[in-house]
Amino acid sequence: MDKKNGKYLTTGEFAKLCKVNKQTLFYYDQIGLLSPVLKNEKGYRYYSIRQIELFFVIDLLKYLGMSLNDIQQYTQNRSPENFLALMYQKKVEIVKKRQEIEMKEKIIETKIALMEEASHLDLHQVTVEQLPEATLYLSRNIENITDEEFVEVVSDFINELNVLQLDTGYPIGVITKREHVLKGEFTNYSYLYIEQPNPKKGYPYFKSVKGDFLSGYHIGDEKTIQKTYKRLFSEMDRLNLALGDYVFEEYIYDTVVMNHKEHYVTKIMIQVDQIES
Repeated sequence: MDKKNGKYLTTGEFAKLCKVNKQTLFYYDQIGLLSPVLKNEKGYRYYSIRQIELFFVIDLLKYLGMSLNDIQQYTQNRSPENFLALMYQKKVEIVKKRQEIEMKEKIIETKIALMEEASHLDLHQVTVEQLPEATLYLSRNIENITDEEFVEVVSDFINELNVLQLDTGYPIGVITKREHVLKGEFTNYSYLYIEQPNPKKGYPYFKSVKGDFLSGYHIGDEKTIQKTYKRLFSEMDRLNLALGDYVFEEYIYDTVVMNHKEHYVTKIMIQVDQIES
């Protein structure tokens, strides 16, 4: 053993180079993952400088979520071919993880933009605005379903968004058809939806038509929403507007940012047409 010329390192020296404590190295030795190259009669342990690269690979694989047991399986069957296969596998996983992180980042950016926009809204104002054409991903039809079925549809829809990676960060909204609104069935929704600003190919989307919408805000939960609709219908009459084909609702403030239902805010967008004199 040639300790003096630097070919071997004590446990403390090796631990310092690897930026871990000595107990980690003792544990790796105990489970047969990384053992010192030499142990003398006094029980002192010595590592080779060449083992640093192996430690770094072990540390990398741990960082990438590989269990110590799986890493140990590799170290017991080391070869250039096995190492290359493992690195290719981890590269694929990293690319997938990076794509997932980028998607989450876009979702966060969207939520930030929507919340900052909401902070400047006049929640008591009713306006007529021209909304552009939008691409929406829809749930299955939910007209006339029970509360239990509605919960199931919401669960399925959220699962679809996750599996198909269609969550864009926009709120999940509801579409109500004209026929139900005219009957006063304001919560007899037809579909759930989420906006798709950059729609992926291969999915059945709904195109909301560009046009005029009377927009207002309901403060509270759905149990009192008929009062807001009554106020909006009065404004439609005053402006000589007729109800169009659809009404869209989206939460502005919901359980994510509010503790109590009475503080929830829903934006109601009623498609309207000008009544000819």
